[in-house]
Amino acid sequence: MPRFPPYPAKLLRRSLRLFLTLARIMVPVLAIVEIGQQLGAVEALGRVIAPAMAWLSLPPEAGLVWVTGACVGVYGAIAALVGLAPGMDLTTGQFSALCAMILFAHSLPLEQAIVRRAGAGFWSTAALRAGTALAYGGAVAWASRLTGVLDDPAPLRWLHDTGLAAGAGQGGWAGWLHATALSLALTYAVILCLLVLLDLLDRLGVTRWITAALSPLLRVSGLDPRATPVTMVGVLLGLSYGGALIIEEAERQQFAPRTRFLALSWLSLSHSLIEDTVLFLALGADIWVILVGRVLVTLALVALLARLPWRGEPAPAELPARA
Repeated sequence: MPRFPPYPAKLLRRSLRLFLTLARIMVPVLAIVEIGQQLGAVEALGRVIAPAMAWLSLPPEAGLVWVTGACVGVYGAIAALVGLAPGMDLTTGQFSALCAMILFAHSLPLEQAIVRRAGAGFWSTAALRAGTALAYGGAVAWASRLTGVLDDPAPLRWLHDTGLAAGAGQGGWAGWLHATALSLALTYAVILCLLVLLDLLDRLGVTRWITAALSPLLRVSGLDPRATPVTMVGVLLGLSYGGALIIEEAERQQFAPRTRFLALSWLSLSHSLIEDTVLFLALGADIWVILVGRVLVTLALVALLARLPWRGEPAPAELPARA
């Protein structure tokens, strides 16, 4: 029987190991979320939180959209937005605030399960995401209202006729099985490509260059430079992929609890900056609110968390300098 050369065989074993780690988390959580959605639990939770949206200078419907995103994901939020868009009266500032809330806190059951497996607390990071989403969304919406910046009407009516949410929440269990199978296949393909890319970047010395270029940012945030490459993967492409790599790297390099928590906090707050940002920009959100402001808030919060005492470990200022 022919054998794979050493490198492809090692690559396939590693990618399969990472994929199975993710799949064991993803499938049960996705099933639970689907059950809750079909039973109406997600919609009920959205209606409970709807009145509180007035405190954030947002209409009640924004609560249903945000809770749907928090439980189901970005495309679930878009599906809810498509259905509610004709009756919603939002300014660009309010719409950008809502989009930022979705980006800060979406797919919490699934993504925080991955974060927990990677070494950070499920509830602490989920609370960090939800709290930041509410605080940031409220600050942006109120600032827009009080200053008149971004107070032009958001063009939402065209959403009702688009296919952006096609497939979201459709087809019952058959549709769920089909969507889940496609998602798992895509996840494995992306993991395989990422491993090849990361290995290539490491061999070419690009990883060291990226780490050096980001060192000023790392000093501010308190993130261990060793965790930079895999963290950046998640920041750019998604928490699932970055989380899977952090699971592996944390075990291989014996990351300290502080390092895991900071890297995963960063990933929890700001990830998939390319795909998700472009998606909401296309819907009409403001780039300064959903990208620049989100990254700056993430940097500030992670820097603050890095300076808190952590179970007997010295604060970053007390740590010996790395060679």
